[in-house]
Amino acid sequence: MAQDEVHGDVVAAGAGAIRDRKLGFFGRIALFFRQVIGELRKVVTPTRKELIRYTLVVLVFVLIVMGLVYGLDTIFGYATHFVFGVPGN
Repeated sequence: MAQDEVHGDVVAAGAGAIRDRKLGFFGRIALFFRQVIGELRKVVTPTRKELIRYTLVVLVFVLIVMGLVYGLDTIFGYATHFVFGVPGN
């Protein structure tokens, strides 16, 4: 990492070369796709065991949140029925 003496900003070495020259519309699109491919190379695919574990964790969490929302909805429903009542009953 190199430090710019004027502003004190830390910039990556070599990154300024890309920023210094102006890229056209298609140059920016090509740069975007090169960066996307570079990031996709860093992705690690989970093993089958990890995938099953993560899926179960998500499903259990969703069930817990569903129960919490159902419970709060029921409590607020009873509370509004108690406070406002139903005309004619």
